[in-house]
Amino acid sequence: MTTVGIIGAGHIGSALAKGFAKNGYDVVIANSRGPETLTALVASVGDRARAATAAEAAEAADIAVVTVPLKAYRDVPVEPLAGKTVLDTNNYYFERDGHIIALDDKQTTTSQMLQEHLPQSTVVKAFNHIMAADILTDGSPAGTENRRALATSSDSDAAAALVTRIYDEFGFDTVNIGPLSESWRVERDQPAYVVRQNRDELERNLARAAR
Repeated sequence: MTTVGIIGAGHIGSALAKGFAKNGYDVVIANSRGPETLTALVASVGDRARAATAAEAAEAADIAVVTVPLKAYRDVPVEPLAGKTVLDTNNYYFERDGHIIALDDKQTTTSQMLQEHLPQSTVVKAFNHIMAADILTDGSPAGTENRRALATSSDSDAAAALVTRIYDEFGFDTVNIGPLSESWRVERDQPAYVVRQNRDELERNLARAAR
């Protein structure tokens, strides 16, 4: 059985925990306040879920999800995630995270920053440009007309293929936008950000993105 370790229990982390459990994964979820604060969430997810510390969630994970405020990305455990694929849902909000000059100056991306923090892991962008409330409600079976599409981005083809499979399980088509250096195309203030779009529409919006 595949275990997903989710670091971050906000709206996106909570929705993903429910979705992964529904799709047959075991889920270990952590937040910054301690496992004892996650009792209600774990109960809502069901028997496949348990709460843990961030280090424990990372250690238990076959696949990890990092879904924390960007300002906290350096708190993500490094060693327990070595050799693992890490789904990155992070977005940059300077109002919350403080100004990060390298991002303001378009020198890097949020996913590249996480990859630098986790040099022995494989980071892949996922679930960052969809509202949390839509993750569990907007999916549809493969082949459905006008099926919603989501983007992924990674320096690893295998990681992008993994997210493509996960998206399909959640009910979404995939557009692969290439390496992490291109992941800015689905970040805040870009045409593809938190807009419902099918594959063709997403591809057009990705092409319209500008830094």
